[in-house]
Amino acid sequence: MKEKIKLILKSVRQYKKYAILTPIFMIIEAAMECMMPFVMSMLIDTVKDAVTITETHPVSELNAFADIFKVVTYANKNLNIEWKISVFAIIMTLVVMALLSLASGFFGGRTAAKASVGLNTNLRSDLYKKMTSFSFANIDKFSSSSLITRMTTDVNNVSMAFQMMIRIVVRAPLMMIFSAVMAFIAGGWMALIFVVLIPVVSIGLFFIVKGAMKIFMKVFKRYDKLNESVQENVSGIRVVKSYVREEFEKEKFNNASNDMTNDFIKAEKLVALGDPLINTVIHISNITIIGLGSYVIYKSTIDKSFWTKLTVGQMSSMLTYGIQILMSVMMISMILVMMVMSIECIRRIGEVLQEETTIKNPENPIFKVKNGDILFENVNFKYKETAAKCALSDINLKIKSGQFIGILGSTGSGKTSLVNLISRLYDVTDGSVKVGGNDVRDYDLVTLRDNVAVVLQKNVLFSGTIASNLKWGNENATEEQMLNACKIAQALEIVEAKPEGLNSRVEQGGANFSGGQKQRLCIARAIMKNPKIMILDDSTSAVDTKTDRLIRKGLKEQLPSMTKIVIAQRISSIEDADQIIVMDDGKVSDVGTHEQLMKTSEIYRDVFNTQNKVGGAQ
Repeated sequence: MKEKIKLILKSVRQYKKYAILTPIFMIIEAAMECMMPFVMSMLIDTVKDAVTITETHPVSELNAFADIFKVVTYANKNLNIEWKISVFAIIMTLVVMALLSLASGFFGGRTAAKASVGLNTNLRSDLYKKMTSFSFANIDKFSSSSLITRMTTDVNNVSMAFQMMIRIVVRAPLMMIFSAVMAFIAGGWMALIFVVLIPVVSIGLFFIVKGAMKIFMKVFKRYDKLNESVQENVSGIRVVKSYVREEFEKEKFNNASNDMTNDFIKAEKLVALGDPLINTVIHISNITIIGLGSYVIYKSTIDKSFWTKLTVGQMSSMLTYGIQILMSVMMISMILVMMVMSIECIRRIGEVLQEETTIKNPENPIFKVKNGDILFENVNFKYKETAAKCALSDINLKIKSGQFIGILGSTGSGKTSLVNLISRLYDVTDGSVKVGGNDVRDYDLVTLRDNVAVVLQKNVLFSGTIASNLKWGNENATEEQMLNACKIAQALEIVEAKPEGLNSRVEQGGANFSGGQKQRLCIARAIMKNPKIMILDDSTSAVDTKTDRLIRKGLKEQLPSMTKIVIAQRISSIEDADQIIVMDDGKVSDVGTHEQLMKTSEIYRDVFNTQNKVGGAQ
């Protein structure tokens, strides 16, 4: 946990000066707040001793500012200049202390807010950068809903806790210590009252905090479930509506929301017990001080030999110190609750920041890919080291630059796993994958992935324009280059059908485009990279067979030197490939041309016959 805290505190960076200044301001504020009651008691006693109050202004009323100023007015008319100077000096001291306290509190609040917001900004940025550096293996460890919760709710809780740590965590203990010391200075043995009351309050608050902590620990898992429910419904809203499952999904969301609400209510009920506990103890403290103090003051006035002495001013300061001590104890307990919540958040954020990407750049990377040659040598691959079975086993393949390669196989046969190794989205468990004659682990990652374009079946367009999406492939692309890429990908008609052409708006997730349109635009985006290798992972499944054929024809004729790998479910999409790889249960079952596989591969022949039966898939 210490390592996680240190890691998070590194995100303070340029806001460190504000984090350092805040505790300094808090020390000054706490010192002034604790000194003021003592100086006030001096003022009360000075006025009381120097002035004989009339019957309309008895000494017993000297417990408020109004009474003091009445006496000062009277004193100005009747007392000597030395007394006036003494009272004036005390009043000015109080004014200076009040101004210092006000200024320290104001600037402390500003610096704490800047430090907290700065940590929030930097921490969110650090998390995002870390997530974008993850390999697929790293991403598999965290659900997307959990990552969103960590970047939002968890970061907010940590920044709030940080603000409390540099401000209230400094102020509250100092207030308690300073007030306790001043209480003993002002009230002597009477301050022992707090020695009895503080443990009572502390024990009560301990049980309150302990009960609340257990509940708060559960809440963050509830957050993940709630976000997961929302994410699933938003991304799959069309499926929800088509199956008329709105009420079921609403109920599922409400259950997750209510579980989290009930946990918070339980925790807040416990925390709410702190207020009446503190108020009760404060009242007991005040009654004890006033009762005992009044007796001591009365006894000392009629019996000069009485063994102790307490003034009205000292008793007044004792009341103030009692409230300050007990309120500080309550603040500390509330801080503990916040700290417990933040510790769980720190743990969750720290998990992401400490996660080391499984794929890193080599020390001396290669920055040039010669060609599109691909070689698999004795490749075995597991998604997890602890997995009992390999996702890919004994893979040996040789693909020449410029070839058109088809990959066929049933669901779960390892097709996508195979091509993911080419762009090093995962690293092999055993063996090696070579591109352009070099092991993919020897390349600079950016260089490798710029030369290996992957178009997925589940394509994603980002909010913006068609042009901004195409420029993901080449940020300096001209309009002519973008239109040519669209022509090859059979997406030119999509652009021309829009009034604004390439500047046409793309909604979030490409919601204003059909599945086939998104696939073609994503292929055009990949072409913009001008890669050495292009992988189409079932990325023409949503287009008709004619358009599919035209896309393949365009890639062959316009980009002859580029290696093209097509994963397909339809044999018609790969029938004319230079080589067709048949995958089965994570292994290469057969390799050959269409004619060869029709003779040698039972799997291929069965798929072909099934798809070409009357009524079968076309």
